[in-house]
Amino acid sequence: MLKPLPLVLALALPLALAGAALSPQVATGSAAAAPAAPAAANATPAFRPTVDQQGAARMVYGVLSDSRYAYAPKPLDDALSSAIFTRYLESLDGQKLFFKQSDIDAFQKNERRFDDAIKGQSLQPAFDLYTRYMLRVSERVAFARERLRGDFDFSGDEVWRYEREDAAWARDSAELDALWEKYVKNDWLRLKLAGRAPEEIRRTLDRRYAQMATRVNQLKPEDAFETFMNAYTESIDPHTGYMSPRSAENFNMSMRLSLEGIGAVLQSQDDYVVVRTLVPGGPAAKTGQLTVGDRIVAVAQGNGPMVDVMGWRIDDVVQLVRGAKGTTVRLDTIPAVNGIDGAHRIVEIVRDRVKLEEQAARRQLIEADGKRIGVIRLPTFYADFEAKRRGDADARSATNDVAKLLAELKAEKVDGVVVDLRGNGGGSLTEAVELTGLFVDTGPVVQVREAGGRISIESDDVAGVAWDGPLAVLVDRSSASASEIFAAAIQDYGRGLIIGETTFGKGTVQNLIDLDRFQNTREPRFGQLKLTVAQFFRIDGGTTQFNGVVPDLAFPVTLDASEFGESSYDNALPASRIQPATHRTYGNFAPMLLPLAQRHESRIAKDVEFGWWRDDVAEFRKDREEGTISLNEATRRTEREEAEAKRLARTAERKRLGLDDSLPNRADDGLQADERDVAEQVAEEKAAENHIDPLLRESAHVLADALGLLAGNQRLATQVLPESRQATLWAD
Repeated sequence: MLKPLPLVLALALPLALAGAALSPQVATGSAAAAPAAPAAANATPAFRPTVDQQGAARMVYGVLSDSRYAYAPKPLDDALSSAIFTRYLESLDGQKLFFKQSDIDAFQKNERRFDDAIKGQSLQPAFDLYTRYMLRVSERVAFARERLRGDFDFSGDEVWRYEREDAAWARDSAELDALWEKYVKNDWLRLKLAGRAPEEIRRTLDRRYAQMATRVNQLKPEDAFETFMNAYTESIDPHTGYMSPRSAENFNMSMRLSLEGIGAVLQSQDDYVVVRTLVPGGPAAKTGQLTVGDRIVAVAQGNGPMVDVMGWRIDDVVQLVRGAKGTTVRLDTIPAVNGIDGAHRIVEIVRDRVKLEEQAARRQLIEADGKRIGVIRLPTFYADFEAKRRGDADARSATNDVAKLLAELKAEKVDGVVVDLRGNGGGSLTEAVELTGLFVDTGPVVQVREAGGRISIESDDVAGVAWDGPLAVLVDRSSASASEIFAAAIQDYGRGLIIGETTFGKGTVQNLIDLDRFQNTREPRFGQLKLTVAQFFRIDGGTTQFNGVVPDLAFPVTLDASEFGESSYDNALPASRIQPATHRTYGNFAPMLLPLAQRHESRIAKDVEFGWWRDDVAEFRKDREEGTISLNEATRRTEREEAEAKRLARTAERKRLGLDDSLPNRADDGLQADERDVAEQVAEEKAAENHIDPLLRESAHVLADALGLLAGNQRLATQVLPESRQATLWAD
């Protein structure tokens, strides 16, 4: 019988397309045999599905079609096959920049055959479509690089429509050429307006487009299979997904926040893999021989031979650098200070256990109206499931880390706490429940309805709380799943204020199923399925599904519900209700919401940074709605000059008012992220991590307002808080 792994409430992982070569990865885990060198830039391999992949497809079908596992199973028939075909095309070429209508016509015959392919017939048609995509990308890159040889006229009235999801497929190569003419012109114009000379622009763009071709040629049959299977799983519902063995390994490491390796985050830059960051206290940092920006050109296991990794995709290099605790890896590096043609350095590192702190909870302090407000930023609901199963008392988890931070804040005698969940896409259901228990003393947290209709209640059963004082939770449209469980419970209990934007609206529960368990394999072969098995409901009987958590005090909306969130999916489950669960009430904030909103509006009217943010949101929404940009140099130069004047004016105003100016504040340089200096990128990201932005600062002020209102108005306190809690305001 299948034993389910811990429930996971995470948003769907990005599809593993060409972007796999760009994403920074941590060099940790188990070493692997050296992969084959990448194919030549002008070669388009013919991918073939393996026996294991066909077997994995059948297993995924078996689970998804079984109502004992799937919450809302759909029959794998011709109708679903058609949906898979459409979603597969969208995942490959959602902006309609590569395929021609003739490609779509040629593969249309498979539109109603993918169901049979998944059930056991050949997956070859899906692989053929993938390799056709690779061919078309190579053709577009060749066109773009050739076009760089000529000149451009920027005096016309052309516009580049960069939002092309709803566009028609190009009729022929000539129409694609016309599209890519504008694509290249826009890239060229950005660099020209940034002050770069024509030859420098040619070199930069030629290198950029060559890297695009390289990344496509680094794709493998596993990428084709994972992408196609996700087209199938996401046609069931938005949050069911398939992970290849390598993707599953990376996902599990991200949940643990601890692993074995050298403690270095790597990224691709041109044909090199470079060191992006070093984990403080990790093996690589302790050697003192690796620094940010160093290039890795070859890797050796122990005393074995060096394997040249120039031009490899990032995850293949990471697999070589990873390894078990106590083993040795040697890296042939070019130190950043030496330049590309500089002397090499051999660095020998003994791998060890590494803690990943970048996604861990962290704290800050904000002074607001004479109140000390502690802030806890939680990027994800992480947990080391394996350590928990072993009964490890020190198992890493979001709840354990937040509890320690709350103890530190209590020792510093803060007046209130803001939990910042912006951008937190979810994680472990158990962690959402246990984290709620840090603020609520025993009781239900979330109701879970399974596929068969049975409803269970997930409760906090641990007596006592870690923080019994004033509380606010800051959320945005990217706060999803486990974040929504926590925010909804805090809101339903009346335990704290919810501030920000309406959340994502993901109210479903996923389970991770290791497909290797069906075959009793020792080595990972078939991958994992992230399967929707239940829907969660608030303790008041409502659900965050589709509608999200509506804040008590709202900030301006950054993204419309039709553009981002559960409501933007065409196959999202609808919202519904069940019976509420019995729970206590800590407070009723309704009577104080109007005075809080009035104070908020009065304050932000004078807050220049909040006003700038609101203006930028409005401009972003306007540009996104238009989806076009002018290719006329005079028009773009005027726009750039206006933007530069605004940037300089804001810089001067920050200086005059004594505001934090540590964030990067430069004009558009026309470069992509992987074309900039790595050390500069990391420094900017660190500055952003520590920056107290206007929304976070305003949340602290709102919480301080609430304290002031309750302390100074006994009648209001009587309305908001039960008698047992009025003496200490928000004390439990």
